Order: sequence, then C-alpha cells, then structure tokens
Amino acid sequence: MARTRRRPEVSPPQRLILDSGAVIALARHDLRARAVLTAAWEAGAQVVIPSVVLAETLRGSPRDAPVNQVITSVGEVAGADAAVGRLAGTLLGTTGCGATVDAVIVASAVALGGGVLLSGDPDDLHSLADGHPEVVVRPL
Repeated sequence: MARTRRRPEVSPPQRLILDSGAVIALARHDLRARAVLTAAWEAGAQVVIPSVVLAETLRGSPRDAPVNQVITSVGEVAGADAAVGRLAGTLLGTTGCGATVDAVIVASAVALGGGVLLSGDPDDLHSLADGHPEVVVRPL
C-alpha cells in the first residue's frame, strides 16, 4: 500500500504593514497605533512600511525627524517593483479608485504575501484589498 505524505500545514507569516496614516500616528505618539505596533512585535510579526509611504510622509526637512524615527525603529521598507506597479494599476482599473498611493500600498501588501494593513484612512484601502483575503485592513 502506498503511503501518502501529509504536507504540514504552514500558516502565512504574521505581518503588519503600515500606511501613511499609521506612520504619522506613530510619529505623533498615538496610543492606539503604539499598542498595535507593540502587539505585533510581541507576537513576532514582521513590520513593514511600503516605500511609497516614505514619499507621502517625508519632505526632506528637519520636521521629518519623528517620521524618520518611526522608519528607523521599524527598520524594514518594502520597495515597489514592476510587479507591484502592475498590480496597483490593475487594482485601480478594477475598482475605479483614483488613489494611486493606496493602490501601491495594497499591491505591496499582496506582493509581501499579505498581512494586516494598519491605516488611518481605510476607506479606499478596503475597496482596493477586496478580492485579496490575505490583506486585512485594520483602521486605527
């Protein structure tokens, strides 16, 4: 009799992805945002900031210091490649949404393999992430 090898069930990695609103909230020491970030770290989750969030939150001045502290403490920035750009364009086309930065954030989350997307403004993100159950939008 042939033996069947059972494939071990592997759950997807835990991941917290921060949008611009979440990064700004953390830079302003928002207690809710800090609690979510702390819980993610305590759970061993990977915390990532999509590179497009840097463009939305930094202006190249000394006033960027609090945001830079958040970026440094998180330590991982996910770049956008051609696949992320194409997926973002597809998301914009299928939803009719015009929020390009939000589409790149959701596409980055999909490319990373999913996770919880922490957002200060979740409305557009919800529609863009629809159809991608691996991306869960969590409002602040």
